[in-house]
Amino acid sequence: MDIHYFDELESTQTYLLEALKSKKLSEPVTIVAKKQTNGVGSRDNKWEGGEGNLFFSFAFSLDDLPDDLTLNSASIYFSYIMKRILKEYNSNVWLKWPNDLYRNQSKIGGTITKKIDNILVCGMGINLQKNKNGFEALNLNIEPIFLLERYLLQLKKSLTWKQIFSEYRIEFERSRGFFAHIDGEYKPLKNATLLEDGSLIIDNKRVYSLR
Repeated sequence: MDIHYFDELESTQTYLLEALKSKKLSEPVTIVAKKQTNGVGSRDNKWEGGEGNLFFSFAFSLDDLPDDLTLNSASIYFSYIMKRILKEYNSNVWLKWPNDLYRNQSKIGGTITKKIDNILVCGMGINLQKNKNGFEALNLNIEPIFLLERYLLQLKKSLTWKQIFSEYRIEFERSRGFFAHIDGEYKPLKNATLLEDGSLIIDNKRVYSLR
């Protein structure tokens, strides 16, 4: 996979999306920035910050994803692989459904996944040492590039969705004390039913995990 490094970008995901659309870049590819000034977060929120944190986006052809991974599972899949790595440094890191990385009760990172044509683009931001986005930081003395390289190596292993979901379905129980923003409303996850593809049944309605 090609990796392109930048000192500063407004958004790694916006840059990558535009580069793919203009054919300037092609998948598989990763964009990483030391600083991000206008990153894309959930519900059009910003995810920005300075050096010492990890900001990156990557793109894969849908044909290169694990055979049993559906688009509805992508946010959980990519986020949980990062969670596995972070947990080696802080045992209190976990994944709140479907794309928020938490330490105990505080958000420290998140994932945004989008599809364009036959390409899946995933952007991720993690507060490792400090933050400007209103969320907590892990306060880990880890070089962001080192963490990124570890993550990309894990992606190369092509873990199946079944492998990831077998672990995540247990961790999902921690999400029950929280809410999820669904169709403009905050819905409690207390009584949600988690299905095999990562979607939920809430109030008799199926809600998908792609973000």
